[in-house]
Amino acid sequence: MAKYEQDVQALLRLIGGKENIRAVSHCMTRMRFVLADEKKADTDGIGKLASVKGTFTQAGQYQVIIGNDVSTFYNEFTAYAGIEGVSKDAAKQAAKTNQNVAQRIMSNLGEIFAPLIPALICGGLILGFRNIIGEIYFFNGGTQSLAEISQFWAGTYDFLWLIGEAVFHLLPVGIVWSITKKMGTTQILGIILGLTLVSSQLLNGFSVASTPADQIPAWDFGFAKVEMIGYQGQVIAAIMAGFVLVYLEKFFRKICPQVISMIVVPFCSLLPAVIIAHTIVGPIGWKIGNFIADVVYSGLTSGFGVLFAGVFGLLYAPIVMTGLHHMTNAIDSQLVSLYDGTILWPMIALSNIAQGSAVLAMAVLQKKNDRAKQINIPACISCYLGVTEPALFGVNLKYMFPLICGMIGSSIAAMVSVGFGVQAVSIGVGGIPGILSIYSQYWVIFLLCMAIAIAVPFVLTFLVGSRKLSMEERDGEQEASAGQVIENAASENMVSENAASTDASGNVSGSAAAGSSAAADSASASAPAGDSTSAGGCLMSPLDGRIIPIEEIPDEVFSQRIMGDGVGIEPTGNTVCAPADATVGVVMADSKHACGLVLDNGMEILIHVGIDTVDMNGDGFSLFVKEGDRVKTGDPLISFTPEKIRAAGHPMTTAFLITDNGSASDVRFRTGQDAKAGQTAIAEFD
Repeated sequence: MAKYEQDVQALLRLIGGKENIRAVSHCMTRMRFVLADEKKADTDGIGKLASVKGTFTQAGQYQVIIGNDVSTFYNEFTAYAGIEGVSKDAAKQAAKTNQNVAQRIMSNLGEIFAPLIPALICGGLILGFRNIIGEIYFFNGGTQSLAEISQFWAGTYDFLWLIGEAVFHLLPVGIVWSITKKMGTTQILGIILGLTLVSSQLLNGFSVASTPADQIPAWDFGFAKVEMIGYQGQVIAAIMAGFVLVYLEKFFRKICPQVISMIVVPFCSLLPAVIIAHTIVGPIGWKIGNFIADVVYSGLTSGFGVLFAGVFGLLYAPIVMTGLHHMTNAIDSQLVSLYDGTILWPMIALSNIAQGSAVLAMAVLQKKNDRAKQINIPACISCYLGVTEPALFGVNLKYMFPLICGMIGSSIAAMVSVGFGVQAVSIGVGGIPGILSIYSQYWVIFLLCMAIAIAVPFVLTFLVGSRKLSMEERDGEQEASAGQVIENAASENMVSENAASTDASGNVSGSAAAGSSAAADSASASAPAGDSTSAGGCLMSPLDGRIIPIEEIPDEVFSQRIMGDGVGIEPTGNTVCAPADATVGVVMADSKHACGLVLDNGMEILIHVGIDTVDMNGDGFSLFVKEGDRVKTGDPLISFTPEKIRAAGHPMTTAFLITDNGSASDVRFRTGQDAKAGQTAIAEFD
């Protein structure tokens, strides 16, 4: 008889039967279902099963919490149901079928831009700094910038453009690469296609609007001419071109014999994609841009200018995301030449501020989320300095409501600005420094507009986010995180099993503390004399690093002892070792970031490297053991690359938890010390 036979049979019935399951996978502790109709799942009934700790739904997945034995349960379930399990990534893709069209579009955009966020943030900060030293006239009566009075700063200004151009002008290269990566096609072909969109042979896309039509270069094929226009900074054209390449490659892979695919598929995919990009995708993008420019100019100069300003302020941020906002430079230039000033540029600066203020509210809401802070704070600074792409793609588009709140604040501020006739001398610096581009007689009104652009989005985003953001999103317990090993839905069951109490002398006792005896017995033989304990034994540190109290782990599931008591480790080393003689109970073979050990007395220990590191899909991790292996104290279990974890934006804090009791008692954890893996005792017991 299978271990979970009755619960497996009951779960299949309660979840709506085999026909209600589109996909199923599992992670460290949960079964992840993509259901055809979630309403058919009997959540109350599922929650009453003995092996189930709780259920919840997230990102289109119906998740059933099992615990450390989930792999056994999963294997029995798929065998009984006659369903082939899929990977977590495949389950995520299947889960998108439970989302509406808008959700799927936003999800796909987010996945395309997610790998680009670090570059956008870096480029945004660099361009913001570059604007300050080269575009703001601080000196000689407001006639010269820092770069104009100092050779050093002039050189710095020119040098920084090397990075700024690479990030923003050459953005199509990154977009097309990201699309091919996401869709599983040949990434180098995507990079080459992107380069053909921004080649130096082409007229720079930023110069097209100011270049007379008869001076635009073209390829002459005799029967037809194709304009040699670059798409620097363009988003829509790059996305369309990227998907053209992806589907061409998939088509030719399907029909081409394997023996000649290496030659035929790249050629037949890339060449047509480049042709289509420059003859169809590009021209369509420019027509869209010209249409928007004409509408903006006509609206601002009509009798409904204030109302149009509200619409423009509302829609400018989405226009930025398409890359079409560069067309406003031509409109601004025309307004300056006609009227010695532009009423358009102040609205752009206010939109920058509004989106930055929405990010600022997110930074306050997510102040406990270390991973989010690494994006929110730089994106906010970049936005306030006039570069909004990091904020838009890295934060506001991801959650959507900050984007909308920023748009509302921008709209109100724009209406006030145009209503009072605020004008800029010329195109200048966006964001807060934008006031230096405004005619001095409008500074007071523009300061009021800036206050609106700061206050309205901040308050709206904070109020909406306080209700809309989940605890995971606010405090760092992201979906699919191994740091979530047991969700809050399971807390009652697990706390009741692992509850600990404190006696009059302050020692931890009870079932949560009962799990260390056998581990320490098996480990004590290898402990240095200075680490020996007065009774049973001790558990060794699994990692070089600083031992911190469990309350300081940046994940509430761990810090609140939902999984049991333990400690955190701020690693200085990169190899996780066995803290005692034990049997490997569970590992995550794909993500390689966590390992569960079972000691001879039945006590279970969970070692989890980093927070949310399951998202890395094993990149930067090596696993040295498999389920069922016998290990000795100090044997290597996992190694990891700290630089990759940091680059992915994850805290490296490692959790060391006792998840099941065994027969140990009176466990006392040693924190506040620097430990050596396999040598320093971090827990002792009687």
